[in-house]
Amino acid sequence: MKHFLIYSSTYKDKNLFITNRIVSHLQTKGQKVTVKLKEADWKSVAGEESEEAKNIPSDVDCMIVLGGDGTVLQAARETKKLHIPIIGVNLGTLGYMTEIEPTNLEESLDRLIAGRYHQESRMMLNGKVFFADKTEDEGWALNDIVISRSGSLQIIHFNIYVNGQFLHDYKADGMIVTTPTGSTGYNLSAGGPLVEPGASLITLTPICPHTLNQRSIILSPDDVVEIEIPPIRDGMSQDVEANFDGTHKIALRTGDRIRIVKSEKTTEFLQLNQVSFLEVLNKKMREI
Repeated sequence: MKHFLIYSSTYKDKNLFITNRIVSHLQTKGQKVTVKLKEADWKSVAGEESEEAKNIPSDVDCMIVLGGDGTVLQAARETKKLHIPIIGVNLGTLGYMTEIEPTNLEESLDRLIAGRYHQESRMMLNGKVFFADKTEDEGWALNDIVISRSGSLQIIHFNIYVNGQFLHDYKADGMIVTTPTGSTGYNLSAGGPLVEPGASLITLTPICPHTLNQRSIILSPDDVVEIEIPPIRDGMSQDVEANFDGTHKIALRTGDRIRIVKSEKTTEFLQLNQVSFLEVLNKKMREI
């Protein structure tokens, strides 16, 4: 590795203490560094001139993300077209997606420089919205696409189709469509299954369904999921939103639908330690 992109946050890294620590160590080792700040304007950090995301140099070898899982998700979304491998420094709480702890920061950086790591591809989702007025919009997610109510506190009605076949009409607070990586997020809180993040599948988990049965459904990664927003009683319309990884929202109304499939894009993660998902899960569960 020769060129590192540091994706940092002034909210997570007060006074950019850890950011500057990373920049200083990498520069001491003869590495090139570019810094992107998630919050506030781009500015010079440790004497290095930063660049806007759209001008990220083509020779970047690795992106080091400082923060929690939310910061990793945003970094993955912003650089999804660049295929830059990601590794996270945990400045959050649970940090399922952040491997490096500040206590062993310099040692981890040296291992990255030396190439002592392995790379893992994680699947992403693409959600394409078809509006009733024939216009379209779309978004991508590493974790999940959540269909939820917008506005007043009321349940929403929606129909789900898989590969063009009707599956079920739900009355619930919403639906979580998640990747294996996202299984430890909102899906877990809603009672969905935990999935090994290197797997390839799509999980549907209803949010507070109005039924005595609450079951997640696990689908093939090649399946096509369509969620339709139908009219409800007396022809009343519904206001719903599709939320991509908690950062990008698309508003939907009655007559709109969203088609969700496995994306052709992937997110690449770098791993320094050969630690199994079950070991990580056990450690994180004990920290809760």
